[in-house]
Amino acid sequence: MKGRATSGGFAARPGDAERWVRAPDRAPTRAASAAEEFAARLTIDVTADMRGRIKIAAFQRGQTVADMLRTLFEREFPPPLGDGQ
Repeated sequence: MKGRATSGGFAARPGDAERWVRAPDRAPTRAASAAEEFAARLTIDVTADMRGRIKIAAFQRGQTVADMLRTLFEREFPPPLGDGQ
């Protein structure tokens, strides 16, 4: 297609992937609430049976599924050493 301008926006590849992944989606205009701190979404497919087991485990622990999985992810995927987080 001739004459089509590339804006470097939506389909542009990042030059530094690590910085791109860590960059916020938008500039914060005010202090983020606790719920807004977790703005990135992760969608996975699980069986109905596994979903049920996860929900039961979260209920038995007195947690939400999201909080339980965040804790699991933090334990399994800690920040790299020297990352300052």
